[in-house]
Amino acid sequence: MPDPAVPPTPPVPLDALLARADLGLRRIAGPADPAVVVHWAHTSEMADPYPYLLGGELLLSAGVHVPDGAGAGYFDAYVSRIVAAGGAALGFGVAPVHDTVPGALVEACEMHGLPLVEVPPRTTFSAVARALWQLMAQARTAELRRVTEAQQSLATAAARPDPVPSVLQQLARRLGGRAVLYGPEGTRLAGAGPEPGEEVRTALAKLAEVVRPPSPGHLRTPSPEDPRPPSAGHTRVSSPGHRVGSGPDAPAGSPGDLHADLAARPSSASDTVAGVRLVAHALGNGEGFVLGTAAPQRDAGDHTIASVAAVLLSLLTGERHSGSGAGRSSALVRLLLGAAPAEVAPLLGGDRWRVVHGRPDGRAAPDPVTASALGAALGSSLVDVAGEVVRVLVPDGRAVERVPGWTLGVSAAASPRDWPAADTQAARALARARATRAPLLRHGDRPTALTDLVPPAEADAHARALLAPIEQSPALVDTLRTWLSLHGSWDRTAVALDVHRNTVRQRIARCAALLDADLDDPDVRMELWFALRRA
Repeated sequence: MPDPAVPPTPPVPLDALLARADLGLRRIAGPADPAVVVHWAHTSEMADPYPYLLGGELLLSAGVHVPDGAGAGYFDAYVSRIVAAGGAALGFGVAPVHDTVPGALVEACEMHGLPLVEVPPRTTFSAVARALWQLMAQARTAELRRVTEAQQSLATAAARPDPVPSVLQQLARRLGGRAVLYGPEGTRLAGAGPEPGEEVRTALAKLAEVVRPPSPGHLRTPSPEDPRPPSAGHTRVSSPGHRVGSGPDAPAGSPGDLHADLAARPSSASDTVAGVRLVAHALGNGEGFVLGTAAPQRDAGDHTIASVAAVLLSLLTGERHSGSGAGRSSALVRLLLGAAPAEVAPLLGGDRWRVVHGRPDGRAAPDPVTASALGAALGSSLVDVAGEVVRVLVPDGRAVERVPGWTLGVSAAASPRDWPAADTQAARALARARATRAPLLRHGDRPTALTDLVPPAEADAHARALLAPIEQSPALVDTLRTWLSLHGSWDRTAVALDVHRNTVRQRIARCAALLDADLDDPDVRMELWFALRRA
C-alpha cells in the first residue's frame, strides 16, 4: 500500500512529452487538450490491448498487429477498446512496419477523441518511456519539495500566537482556495482564503456533516426491514447521482442533500460542486471539529498537505489534560455546589499551582481557540479568556517558559485558598512585563527581608493606616503601585495600565495630595511600597 504521508507520483501532461525536442513527437489527431496527462507508458502489439491496460497509459505500437488490407472497421474497433480501457493517448511508430501512420487510424482517433502521436523512425519506444520517467521524476521531486515546504510553513504557523488562523491561512494559500474550521455544532469558527459562492459554501458545510461523529442520540438503530450491519465509511445519498466517499480519491458528483446513517463516519470525504473540489477532514481529537477545503483544482500533494494541517489543528483544538476530564468536571460541580477550592484541588491534579496571565503581542483580543493553544503550550487545559488577557492555571511542578508571540506574567506557587492572590500577582507581573517589554516576568517567591522583620498584624495595620486616604479609589492604588514598581516611569506606567501618560501624572499628583507625601523622597517611596505589598 502507498504511504499516505507521501504524495503519489504526479502524472505528466502529454504536452510536456511533446515538447521534448530530442524525441520529435508530433500529435496528428485527437484533441489538443492541455489537461490530458500520462501516468505511464506501455508497449503492446496486441490487436485488443484492453486486457493489458490499467488506464492513463501512453500506448506505444508499431502496428505489427495490423493485418494486410485492414480498413476503417478494424481501426475503429482497435481505438474504441483503448478508449474503453482508459488509455490516455496512442503513440504510433513509423518504421519498420509502416512508412506512414494509416489514414484510417487517424480518422478513428479523431472520431473517438483519442490523442494520436506520431513517433519518428529515429526515436525508439524505450527513449519515449525513459523521457516519460524523467519527466515524472522531475514532477515528483517538485511535488515533494512543495509538500515539504508546505509542512514547514504549517508547522511554523502552528507555533504563532494565533495558530489556528495562521494554519488556515497557510493551508488556503498552499491549496489556492478556501480553508474553513467547523466547530462541533457545525458553526464556522475560522476561515481563510477567497470566499466561494453560496452553493459551494453550503455544499462544503454539508460535506463536513458527513465526517463529523454523531452524538449518541443520533445513532441509527437497524430495523428488521433494514438488517444491514454498520460498516465504517458507509454513507447514504438522498438525491440521485450524488456520491460521497472517503479518502482523497472519492468519486465526485452533483450537489445534493447528504447525510451519514451510521455511527462510524469516514475520516474524510470529497465532492465536486460547480467545478470546485471540496474535501472535509474530521479532526482526530474526538471533539467534533472538522476541516473543510475548497479549491478549484487538485494537485497530487494536496491531500498530504491538508492531512498535515488536519493533524496540527487536531492538536490545537484538542483538550490537553493535566488530570482526567472526569476529574475536572467533578471539581467544577463541587465548586458550584459550594465546596471549598482546597477540597477540589486534588481532582485537578495537584495541590499547588501558578497562575499565568498572557497577552498576545500586538494582536487583537484572543479567541477561545487561541487561548486553548496557549494552554497547550504551557501544558494545561485550565484556561480562561478575560478580555484581552488569557489566564492559565498551571501545576507547580510544570516549568513555565516563554511562549513566542506572547507576553506572560507568572505568579508564585500557591495553594487553592491563595489563588485569588496569585491571580493578582500574575496580573501585576504581566503589567510589568509589558511595560519593560520582557517576554516573561515572574512574581518573586521569596518575601523581602523587611517583611520578615515586621509582625504581619502590625504590618497590615500600618499599611491600612498609611493608605487609608486613597483606599476608596482602586485606580489610584493600582497606579501608585505600578508607578513605584517601574521606578517612577510615566511612559512605562501608562503602557502597563493602558492609559495616557497624562492620566498617570494626574493620578500620581492626586495620590501625593491625598497622602500629603513627597513622592520624590526615596524613604517615602520605600514606605509606600512596603504598604502596597501588604494591601
